[in-house]
Amino acid sequence: MSLLPKKFPAPVAKPMVPFFAAGLIILYGVNSIGDALMKTDEFKNDPRNPYAKASKPGEKH
Repeated sequence: MSLLPKKFPAPVAKPMVPFFAAGLIILYGVNSIGDALMKTDEFKNDPRNPYAKASKPGEKH
């Protein structure tokens, strides 16, 4: 016996396509804005910044 007694042929993914597309557009925009902000002068030397210039091997930050 299945968990649900009846199967209803309701489309699930097809009506959600615009929401998936909007989510991808928002994620791309947030990522590009974050990358642009990490490259600004204010955060260029922050040690948490992945784009920061690498320090010398023996030097601690």
